[in-house]
Amino acid sequence: MTLSVLSHRDELGVRTGQLLVDGHWGAADGGATWTHRHPATGEVIGEFARASATDVDAAVAAARRSFEAGTWSRARAGERIAVLQRYGRLLREHADELRGLQALDNSVPLSFGSIYATSVGAAADVFDHHAGWVDKIGGQTLPPYQGGDHLTMTFREPLGVVAAILPWNAPFLLFAQKVAPALAAGCSVVLKPSEYATYSVLRMVELLAEAGLPAGVLNMVTGTGEECGEALITHSDVDKVSFTGSRGVGKRIVEASAGTLKRVSLELGGKSPAVVFDDAPDVTIAASTVVGAVTMGLSGQACVANTRALVHRDIYDEFLEAAKGMASAITFGDPFDPGVLASPLINEQQLERVLGYIAKGKEEGATLVMGGERLEGEYSAGNFVSPTIFADVDNSSTIAQEEIFGPVLSVVPFGDEEEAIRLANDTEYGLGAGVFTSDVQRAFRVSRGVRAGTVGINGFQLEPHAPFGGFKQSGLGREGGQSAFEAYTELKTVMMPLGDELM
Repeated sequence: MTLSVLSHRDELGVRTGQLLVDGHWGAADGGATWTHRHPATGEVIGEFARASATDVDAAVAAARRSFEAGTWSRARAGERIAVLQRYGRLLREHADELRGLQALDNSVPLSFGSIYATSVGAAADVFDHHAGWVDKIGGQTLPPYQGGDHLTMTFREPLGVVAAILPWNAPFLLFAQKVAPALAAGCSVVLKPSEYATYSVLRMVELLAEAGLPAGVLNMVTGTGEECGEALITHSDVDKVSFTGSRGVGKRIVEASAGTLKRVSLELGGKSPAVVFDDAPDVTIAASTVVGAVTMGLSGQACVANTRALVHRDIYDEFLEAAKGMASAITFGDPFDPGVLASPLINEQQLERVLGYIAKGKEEGATLVMGGERLEGEYSAGNFVSPTIFADVDNSSTIAQEEIFGPVLSVVPFGDEEEAIRLANDTEYGLGAGVFTSDVQRAFRVSRGVRAGTVGINGFQLEPHAPFGGFKQSGLGREGGQSAFEAYTELKTVMMPLGDELM
């Protein structure tokens, strides 16, 4: 039986994607297009506009005009709140349609698209949360420190034109985490989705207009990173770049920002450890939680997934057996099938990359416990790799140090708490971590000792009002909560004498 998603495409009514500039949808300059192939079947899903530098210029100019005109940047708090709250409601009303479009984009199965962290509901909650900040953009009044009688005040003002660049793996959430605080603060936005997840974002943008966002406040350019993305991050009239993706591109953005001292927010991946102690409340649940994050849903194509399991030697074998059991239950196929639990890799390039890391793991002496091969037969047209577990992994090895972005778990043994913390921190990344223990004091000691932006104790849950981001080379800045909102504003100080004397 050959897999096909074309009937779902036809049912959803996927249209030819166009650019949105100043409220108008249109083709790219020169008419260039990108053809999107489904990662599970290799079928052509459709085409969308491939923006050039000329298109990016037009989109940035439209964003600048809207910002300077003040239609949104100086709108009353109540107006902004109403639009953002309406948008949250529209997202929830169109949740099924959006999940279907995501399954056509990146083949994330519908079963996983209902899990909170990757759901439309999570994106709606992020918009609701940031809508609540709009009327709380406050400053301070400061008493005179020296001199005569005067008043010192601070104000938060919208930063300006924001370039928001999305990855393909979690379009709902990452759209919300970038666009919601930017709009709440009063900024104008030029949005670039990944070429591997465009259709779901196109629909999200259409719904923003339906919610009442004025034309030109949010503009969208689609296409490749090399062409469209590069033009956006180097544009002299962009005030801030917010990006989620690879460390290499993040470094390029930092370089490009130097010319105009652009503000940047970067979330750049991880090699997150899960530290499992011998007093974990339930070793089987700990193993299932870790393996599930690496193999279910996105098949390890998530930067915060705990792809290194640091396991105490006394429960090492027990953990491996439970991990094998969980990984063996993962199912593949049509993402619209409710029984399918995992996606393929996003493209052939990533498939070859992951298989290369698996070969490297074997070459460097790790024990391949299970998996490690491309799925054939009915799956041969897709980019499927079986859930892969390596044991006896040296923490300095390639598969323990480099981000693989695939369904590959490296299991590393440790002896005591001090060694566990040392191994957890022995990485260039610092995005997330997990700690599994029944000892509350140990849980806090280890979570404080691990250098990572988010640490889950005996589990992990996304919260729309909590900051998320990384230490070290996992990025700059935070998304979520008050810190994200402040990242889209500038702080201004105003001083005024209260008498006739000069300050």
